Parts: sequence; C-alpha cells; structure tokens
Amino acid sequence: MPGAELARIIDHTLLKAQASPADILSLCEEAVRYGFGSVCVNSAFVPLAAERLGGTGVEVCSVVGFPLGAMSGRAKAHEAGWAVRSGATEIDMVIPVGLLRAGRDDLVEDDIRGVVTAAAGGLVKVIIEACYLTDAEKVRACELAEKAGAHFVKTSTGFGPGGATTADVSLMRRTVGERLGVKAAGGIRDLVSARAMIAAGADRLGMSAGVSVMEELRAATAL
Repeated sequence: MPGAELARIIDHTLLKAQASPADILSLCEEAVRYGFGSVCVNSAFVPLAAERLGGTGVEVCSVVGFPLGAMSGRAKAHEAGWAVRSGATEIDMVIPVGLLRAGRDDLVEDDIRGVVTAAAGGLVKVIIEACYLTDAEKVRACELAEKAGAHFVKTSTGFGPGGATTADVSLMRRTVGERLGVKAAGGIRDLVSARAMIAAGADRLGMSAGVSVMEELRAATAL
C-alpha cells in the first residue's frame, strides 16, 4: 500500500487524560503534514480540532461513551449529538459490554441506534471491546451494530487489557462482509502490525503511533 493510501486510513489518535490543548493542536498539525484521514479525540477537544482542521480535508472523529461504554444510552446520544454539532464528522462509540455479555441484545441495539440517530448522518464506528468477549459475543456485537445502522465495527478502545488482534479483525470482517467497515485499534505500533491488520480485513486503523509508522514506511521505501 502506497504511503498516501496508508495515511488516509489512519485515525491519528490522542485520548490520554493528560492531553492538553497544545497537544491536540500538535496532533492536528501532524495529521495535516502526513495526510491522515482523521484525528480522533475526546469530545471536549472537538471544537478546537474542528477549528484547526477546517478546509484541510482531515476529518474530526470524537469518541463517545469512552472508554467503558457503561453510561446511559441517552448520555451517549447527547454526547454524540453535541460532538457533531461542534464539528465532528465521525463518532467512535463504546457499547455497553456488560449488557451484551448478559444477553440484553435489545438494550445494546437501542444504545447504538440512539448514537446513530444523534449523529445525524455522521459516520458511526462501534467499539465492541473484543478483549472482554467470546467469539460468539463478538459476532453478536457486530450484528447488532449493523442492525442499528452503524457504519463500522471497531476492535478496541486501547484502554482495556487487550487491543486489536488479526484473529478478531478477520472474524469481524467475516461477520459484516463488505457491508460495514472494520477498524482495528489498540496496540498497533509499527508498520508490520499495521500491514497485518489490513491483510486481516481492516480498512481503518486507530493509532497513536501513526507518525512513527509513516516514518518507518518512508525509510523502507528509501532503501
């Protein structure tokens, strides 16, 4: 995959609690410099990122219900709506994992649908936090995301005990086919792992190491 094409599928991510406005502006500058598809930030930083990235072609992605997914669906929908009105064009939401594991698929579907509706046409990616789920639960989570009208399923928050695996990406891709996108996120720190996720079926990568990966690709291309 050429460098420009790889950059466009990277969501350049900074979600640390200690991130400052200056850090977010630096993230935006890097996204423009390297041609990343989006920046992914906590919702409080959406207005700042949207102001900096207006007219650059870099999208603004906001996480919602992050990182636990355990707040009320109404709260998630409100956060998603506010983020979109503030300039986000993409939403990465976390499902209520405990409800899925308890078999309350109806509530999980309603939770996702509420965010999709509130996003008002914005792209919605559903984080299933695969490290907590059995394969059967991962499949159910993906199916519920599709039923609720989401556009992507996503492996992980990066804050749980496990991140993206090629096995999970492959399972998610088999479940949703080409009907939904698959985003791999969590622990993708080098070019080898990025390429492995793409080969397994990912068409988006959530990464805080996007700059180092692009520099690694640039160095390899120069050899």
